[in-house]
Amino acid sequence: MSTLRFPDNFVWGAATAAYQIEGAATDDGRGPSIWDTFSRTPGKVHHGHTGDVACDHYHRYADDVALMAELGLRAYRFSVAWPRIQPDGTGPVNPRGLDFYDRLTDALLARGIDPIVTLYHWDLPQALQDRGGWTNRETAEHFATYATAVHTRLGDRIPTWTTLNEPWCSSYLGYGNGVHAPGEQDAGAAFAAVHHLLLGHGLAARALRAAGAKTVGITVNPADVRAADADSAADAAAVRLVDGLHNRIFLDPLLRAAYPDDVLEHVARIVEPTFIRDGDEKLIAAPIDLLGVNYYAPTYVAGRPDGAGGSAYPGTEGAVEFLPPAGPLTDMGWMIEPAGLTRLLERIATDYPGVPLMVTENGAAFPDKASADDTGGAGQVLDADRIAYLDGHLRAVHEAISRGVDLRGYLVWSLLDNFEWAEGYRRRFGIIHVDYLTQRRTPKSSARWYQEVISRNGL
Repeated sequence: MSTLRFPDNFVWGAATAAYQIEGAATDDGRGPSIWDTFSRTPGKVHHGHTGDVACDHYHRYADDVALMAELGLRAYRFSVAWPRIQPDGTGPVNPRGLDFYDRLTDALLARGIDPIVTLYHWDLPQALQDRGGWTNRETAEHFATYATAVHTRLGDRIPTWTTLNEPWCSSYLGYGNGVHAPGEQDAGAAFAAVHHLLLGHGLAARALRAAGAKTVGITVNPADVRAADADSAADAAAVRLVDGLHNRIFLDPLLRAAYPDDVLEHVARIVEPTFIRDGDEKLIAAPIDLLGVNYYAPTYVAGRPDGAGGSAYPGTEGAVEFLPPAGPLTDMGWMIEPAGLTRLLERIATDYPGVPLMVTENGAAFPDKASADDTGGAGQVLDADRIAYLDGHLRAVHEAISRGVDLRGYLVWSLLDNFEWAEGYRRRFGIIHVDYLTQRRTPKSSARWYQEVISRNGL
């Protein structure tokens, strides 16, 4: 059987996020984040789950790094918790918070695993939210200061720096429809948050570059938006609108130094964009060395005058119908369509050439069951559905590379089962099973499969 080989030096790794795995919510001077507040708000998170303990990675990181090494990971993408570094979001740096990431970084390097830092994965210090959060321009400026503080401590050992993770989620889900922290429901606030997140990226990217960072990037979650009927002009218009709100509103200012005209016109029908100041788009377009792409499922839409629209897409009511997912679904109810990843990577490479790409998240939740002896013996978690999902998407990645896309690596989401935001602990994305009562880790069959993929650099 022939092997579908990947390029030499292709980066194989896994990803996590601080609030989802670290726990230790009040240890060593960490301040509260918007997710601490949100998860304690009745009805916001499944069964009132919180990240107070999560996977207890803060205390178990050495064992987790040993598991990464056992699987042969070449890279590990983790996020730094802003409330650990500056408990109030501004002011003095908390050295004990940085000490943890010092220890983690050294442990990774000792095992030959490259650390990839994400500076913001949604856990805004609550004190900044009390002053408006990402609707307040000052938050962008504070973010650049925080980025500099982290780089000052870790920059001598970490080459790759990512500013934001999925600003689409932070803005639309946090401030638009309120299903994520901080739980606001205000379309105008969502667009202000979009802009200030991007501004924060630009300011932080410049600060990191000035401090000597070698590789600076940002991670987005672009959508492969498809028409229900490829021959329908109404559906094509719906695709254009949704693509503008999901993709071009982020990628154009980042990589073309300007918001798209049609998107600005749409925004202006909802809120006067006075938050955009002269020179902001130039700041946002700070040169980057890497664009992270997170992909899970495609988005199918139809153009309909009675369309319900989408709560995460302000202004699509009466114009767009989001089609329900069809075919096999993940435990999140997401459609499984690997070809969407190939299309998305090709589209980005074509429309925004010259920026290397990396798949920084891809994976699936399934209702994994640990075997009966998992409480005492070796135990195992057989997750054939996840293996099939990952195999299909890695083949899609390989196809994109074969078509000329400059794709540098693939990071599976996620290393560990963890706190899945509003879903709490009922959805499992990890290739390593976590028993939340005992904190026991059990590599799933997908972890062993991924280990073999890495060792042969192919499928």
